[in-house]
Amino acid sequence: MTRFLSKEQKNFFNISSFQILAMFRRTMFYGFLSIYLRFFLGMSVTETTFFVTFPIILNVVFQTFVWGKLSDKRQLRRTLIIVGEISAAITTLLVWYLHILPESKTTAGWIIILGLSFVEIYWSMSNVGWSALLSDLYPDKERAGIQGRLQSIGAVGRIVGVWIGGAMYDGFAHYYEGWGFAQGGLFFIASAAMLISTIPMFFVPEGGIKQTGEKKENELTSKPAVDPAISRKFRLFLIVMVFINFGQNSIALIKSQYLVLDGGFDVSSETLGYIINMASVSMFIAGLFIKRLSDRWRDDILLLWSTLLGIAYLVIFAVADDLYPIYLSNFFSSFAWVGIFAFSYSYAARLIPPEKRGRQFALFNATFFLSWGVPATFIAGPIVDLLIKSGATEVFAYRMSFVAAAILMSVGAVILLFSIRANSTGE
Repeated sequence: MTRFLSKEQKNFFNISSFQILAMFRRTMFYGFLSIYLRFFLGMSVTETTFFVTFPIILNVVFQTFVWGKLSDKRQLRRTLIIVGEISAAITTLLVWYLHILPESKTTAGWIIILGLSFVEIYWSMSNVGWSALLSDLYPDKERAGIQGRLQSIGAVGRIVGVWIGGAMYDGFAHYYEGWGFAQGGLFFIASAAMLISTIPMFFVPEGGIKQTGEKKENELTSKPAVDPAISRKFRLFLIVMVFINFGQNSIALIKSQYLVLDGGFDVSSETLGYIINMASVSMFIAGLFIKRLSDRWRDDILLLWSTLLGIAYLVIFAVADDLYPIYLSNFFSSFAWVGIFAFSYSYAARLIPPEKRGRQFALFNATFFLSWGVPATFIAGPIVDLLIKSGATEVFAYRMSFVAAAILMSVGAVILLFSIRANSTGE
């Protein structure tokens, strides 16, 4: 089929094939792992966040100090993706096998946490290679639109992943809650998806400025390149993204726990899948509008509006008393998520010199990847655990974590607003 496509169309077909498989296995696996650790293996809320925090810290360290340097020095992109995914697939299977050996459920949980930390070292290769490759293949004006299209396509993978994850979690309602992880089915499918996703990447260019012939210039101003060190504007942008991403993703790990609480909404794994897929459907829709919006307004302004939408979603989650607002809020959450992801990436790509994309994209990625674990471990998780220990209801404790997340995003929005005003006035 691809022989009838142009070179650019073939490249997009291959990277979108990788994207849909990546989104499929991430949502299928991680969408239900928090529940498995919390309610099947009996870990505390804070402990359940460790399965992301520890791996992500290693991810960021290796992206920044190992793979980012290697990518810049050798101008490797595709190779890092392929090697990283294959290595992660093999070690994921090993994590499942090791976690079923001990009799203690707590020990099994810690084996998963530590095992996934080791897996993340390999995934960090893929992460930094992916970010740099997209910037190598697509010019400035197309990047936000490409990210939007990839998010739309990836949403299809999310929908299928959530459906399979929810069905496999309790063995298609024929076995016990947690069956999909305990018996290994979800581990096996995730590993297979990683291996298959490497196939289209063999047909994508290696990337790198030597192969693309890209000039070493600052794309934001089309003037001679900035100093290879991190610019002041990029440093401020990283601070903004820490607050926005930390707020947005701090509750990602515990949101499912909140929805299945006996004293709260008490949803089944099947209903939970429907709620998650509301976000997947909206992700598909939102991605279709990214390019149109990017053509009309600046990335930083669009990022601000996306952040405000994200704050509204968190507030609704904190005050909703029935599932209808939850469904609606979750639907709009992906509009915020896709907008923040696409517009921040496009803006970062303009600020980063082409020859430094490996290391500086690793720093940008750090604000995103760390947000999936660190704020959950040190903010959201402790808020829930401490409030419960002080006598508050579980529902109230979880809701307060959503309020804290909204406050974090609000701080990022305020700093971004002042940055936009400064840029507009030429300060």
